[in-house]
Amino acid sequence: MKTGARPRPRSTALSALAGLLAVVLLAGCAPADATAPSATGDTAGPATAVVDDASIHPITTDPEPRLPVTVRSYDGVDVTITDVSRIIAVDLYGTLGEIVYTLGLGDNVVGRDRATGFPEAADVPLVSAAGHDLNAESILSLNPTVVLTDTSIGPSEVQAQLRAAGIPVVYFTPERTLEGIGPQITAVAEALGVPEAGAALVERVEGEIASAVELAPADGEAPRIAFLYLRGAAGIYLLGGPGSGADAMIHAIGAVDVGTNIGLDRSFVNLTSEALISAAPDVILMFSEGLKSVGGVDGLVGITGIAQTPAGANRRVVDMSDTTLLSFGPRTGATVRALAEAVHGTSR
Repeated sequence: MKTGARPRPRSTALSALAGLLAVVLLAGCAPADATAPSATGDTAGPATAVVDDASIHPITTDPEPRLPVTVRSYDGVDVTITDVSRIIAVDLYGTLGEIVYTLGLGDNVVGRDRATGFPEAADVPLVSAAGHDLNAESILSLNPTVVLTDTSIGPSEVQAQLRAAGIPVVYFTPERTLEGIGPQITAVAEALGVPEAGAALVERVEGEIASAVELAPADGEAPRIAFLYLRGAAGIYLLGGPGSGADAMIHAIGAVDVGTNIGLDRSFVNLTSEALISAAPDVILMFSEGLKSVGGVDGLVGITGIAQTPAGANRRVVDMSDTTLLSFGPRTGATVRALAEAVHGTSR
């Protein structure tokens, strides 16, 4: 069984996103603007895309891992897992932890990253000291029987140190796309000895995503959405493009990703008023903490060039929790649904 192909150096897009999300995950996930309503079917003005039920719903409450199993790690190493009683699942997005919990093995998780932010994991110890930096001592003190990870988090010397200590460390692909969610779930389930639970979860998740995608209006002109990554205090003002992760979510709701549409060849570029005005987005999509960092919608429209776009003129800003929008895990169907409702004002 294989969890993926031999790794290659991280793409520019992934590296950029990793650096940005490392900053994001140091912050909380509070709503960005007290005046911004949740998605209520109104497509005028600001909205916060909110997942109605952010809880984890395990595919089974009594998984029975069949061990040992040997899998091919994403870094090309064959890894044998004999015990999944003490799991640490860490990556930049919280994807792996979310999968483990949804496979029904949440009670076995003894350590987490900052992006694994759902309520069920709140009391699990953090093993990432700052942002995406893993702490080897913290991990070793938890006596894990297996560590699930990828190349989005590190430093890589930590994972190497864990292997040297005799802990099975399994790498998975760091790519995050809608199409990759099913294979990622399958790979994690195989590594934990619960392939049947994995197959059942894939079927459920793909059905939920397909249902959520149907919320996109079949007629009318697709809205043009610009994903902005802003951190006011740090002076970071970026426009998302292909490979940002947000582009996949925007396409899933039947909208046009402005960065991709205007021909960007990177996941993020420095935001300029000229480019934004020329792109003329109908909607601006942001992380909730990013919007908060610039003073909410009022502060955003005061940034040069924002007010000169249709989105800025209409205060059409949609924000979503920093640890939800790009998680690409089992709850993605609910994430797509919430985003569609906030952008299109549709619900079912």
